[in-house]
Amino acid sequence: MAALCALALTSCGAPRTTSWFANGKPGANDPSAGTGSTITAPADKATNVPASTEISFAAHGATLTKVVLTDAEDGQTVDGVMRAGGSSWVPEQALRYDTKFTVALTSTEADGTSHTHSSTFTTMSPPDDTVHLESQMGDGQQYGVGAPIVLNFSKPIPAKQRAAVQRRLFVQTTPAQQGSWNWFSSTEVHYRPKDYWQPGTKISLRALFGGLPLGNGLYGDEDITVDASIVPHDLRISIDDKTKRLTVTQDGQVVKTMPVSMGKTETPSSSGQMVVMTRNAKELFDSTNDGIGPGQPGYYREVIDDALRLTWGGQYIHSAPWSVSQQGVDDISHGCTNLNPEDAQWLFDRVHVGDPVTVQNTGAPLNWGDGWTDWNRPWSEYVKDSAIPQSSGSGVNGLVGAFPTTPDDQATSGDQSDNADQADKGDQSDDASGDDADGDAASAGNPSDDGAGGDGASGDGSAATGDDSAGVQG
Repeated sequence: MAALCALALTSCGAPRTTSWFANGKPGANDPSAGTGSTITAPADKATNVPASTEISFAAHGATLTKVVLTDAEDGQTVDGVMRAGGSSWVPEQALRYDTKFTVALTSTEADGTSHTHSSTFTTMSPPDDTVHLESQMGDGQQYGVGAPIVLNFSKPIPAKQRAAVQRRLFVQTTPAQQGSWNWFSSTEVHYRPKDYWQPGTKISLRALFGGLPLGNGLYGDEDITVDASIVPHDLRISIDDKTKRLTVTQDGQVVKTMPVSMGKTETPSSSGQMVVMTRNAKELFDSTNDGIGPGQPGYYREVIDDALRLTWGGQYIHSAPWSVSQQGVDDISHGCTNLNPEDAQWLFDRVHVGDPVTVQNTGAPLNWGDGWTDWNRPWSEYVKDSAIPQSSGSGVNGLVGAFPTTPDDQATSGDQSDNADQADKGDQSDDASGDDADGDAASAGNPSDDGAGGDGASGDGSAATGDDSAGVQG
């Protein structure tokens, strides 16, 4: 997407001085509607106003509009930016509850004359029932070129409220790149660029979720701000079950090829486009998480080295000293990609969460939602699960915005596509066997239906995902 904004974080903005993309013209542009820009929401002296409120106005032909929002209790002004089209102004964070605010809207006509309109409103009391939002992309962290932005909600977001939520999710990237949100379920929304991130990209997420009405008395509990970056080199992994080889490329050049053993016929590995979801130097594979306890057939409890998670169903790339003789020759695992210890350590030391992994020729397609499967659909399909329609022909939408930190920053956001609600991922796994006799751990885990063994728990956790107990397949 082209740059959406080149505006510093100040309390004013206008179509003349920004590069926002918009559908249609800013404001009403109707001279008979009033003199200068007028405030349309919140209404003057309104009470019980949500903390997520925006200042809406009609331009009435004004060529420059400035919004100043002031906390009437402490006299502090609130920073914010203009939305595309200039029809509303967005505070950079949720407003304080139980607080009176004053709005001063100053507009300048084409002939240079200025007019100021003022109003006041009071925000609501803190809500009793809230929804929490978490980002799997961590602040200050670095990710591979395939890393999606993954947001999880503590309670389901009704389908009719998802567009309102999405309008409050601002993604800014440097350099600017086209992207889209995709609602994986009622509790999970992802954002990915059209193509893999450009190496070195800086990502800024501002989720203005605090105080946002979600229906049925629910409100967002707080905003989230995340600043992350993409690795300077494009590292990718490809695995071919036909040749039983794993190939690592960096910036398009092959740097290493290594033999693997993959899922056997009964528990095949999935073919598709994945990304590394977690990386743990040591991870506990424990069948008791799938109900297989000590003394039962298939019981195991083993710490696995250099574990790179690919799916919720428990498919990993990991060290497997027990299968070295089969690697490059035969498939014996429960879905994981087995490497010898030296190769596993070499790979682990170079991989980041978000590095793309392509698996092919296993005969078992990757299930949508079994992991961060954002790249397993073409762009034309991916954008259909956004809650905001794409502008016809333009590829951009006037409802998007961003909060740059310097005048030269470029921004991008993803309000670009039609809504096509999906069912929640839920727990879809079937029962299956335990680990191999040679110690190859297996599991089923949360949203996979490929049916292998028991749930695993991480030994040291991961900053990239809050779910350490969602299944392991050896």
